Amino acid sequence: MDSPITAIIFDFGNVFVNWDARNLYKRFFPDLQAVDSFLEEIHFAEWNARQDAGRPFKDGVEELSKQFPQYASLIQAYDTHWEESLTETLHENIEIAKNLKQSGWPLYLLSNFSVEKFEVVKRQHEYLAIFDEMIISGAHKLIKPDPAIFELTLNRINRTANECLFVDDSLPNIQAARNMGFITVHYQSPAQLKRDLYQLSIKGY
Repeated sequence: MDSPITAIIFDFGNVFVNWDARNLYKRFFPDLQAVDSFLEEIHFAEWNARQDAGRPFKDGVEELSKQFPQYASLIQAYDTHWEESLTETLHENIEIAKNLKQSGWPLYLLSNFSVEKFEVVKRQHEYLAIFDEMIISGAHKLIKPDPAIFELTLNRINRTANECLFVDDSLPNIQAARNMGFITVHYQSPAQLKRDLYQLSIKGY
């Protein structure tokens, strides 16, 4: 039986490039436990999500530095040395996506990401040209798992949810997409991704 899927939407972070803020901060602290304590104290995850939702990094750094003036230089370091938070390029997944594209699949990217930092990523990762369109959260001031960014994506690519395969490493994002009718793959490894594509009758990877 032919697959009902007509387009594939990939997440970016931890699917094509691993991201971990601790990698950047480990040179400032004696061990990862100290890094984790620092990130928890400044509520890093919530703060960083606002950059993904469109806040300029400069404004985010200024706001958080006022809250934690004793850490101002460390907060600025995340902006200055941000590229060090990208820890590994997942070449096997890039090859899967390239092969899917060569086989004729329409491919899209839907990522929670700062617009400023994604410009850095685009300069370094030429393979991103394989995507027919890239929906970056910061450009739209919406972030996954908000259903609104999935609706925006469907409007942009002129598809319905039930004809789209959505691949993401975040379970909340997967659950939100699934609730809207997307076919989903909760990404965990390249081997698992290949198995799930096979089970979904996706050919060409």
